[in-house]
Amino acid sequence: QVQLVESGGGLVQAGGSLRLSCAASGRTFSTYTMGWFRQAPGKEREFVAAISWNGWSGGRTYYADSVKDRFTISRDNAKNTMYLQMNSLKPEDTAVYYCAAVTPYRGSYYLPHNYDYWGQGTQVTVSS
Repeated sequence: QVQLVESGGGLVQAGGSLRLSCAASGRTFSTYTMGWFRQAPGKEREFVAAISWNGWSGGRTYYADSVKDRFTISRDNAKNTMYLQMNSLKPEDTAVYYCAAVTPYRGSYYLPHNYDYWGQGTQVTVSS
């Protein structure tokens, strides 16, 4: 089992940047496929980005079209931490951002129900 804690959210102007972190407990972090999701008020939780565990595709990354070329997902297995670097932020990026984890990988990394563990979320607000 793993516990996830997000940090790094806040208020930023459009065009600005933020870096979210997701700290995980446990000694098998490198075996987890990790993902970032977000949920805006009145909307469903949506996929943002995912990164595979090191044993499959060597930490391959995936992004939603809406954030591609603006956001970067990464992981530091030595620190049991995943990151989401968010650049060129837009007001439509405003949401609660959640990190998620699963092992073993069940396919369809973009579907929330394929993840077993979730953090409590961190608020990101982008003002225009």
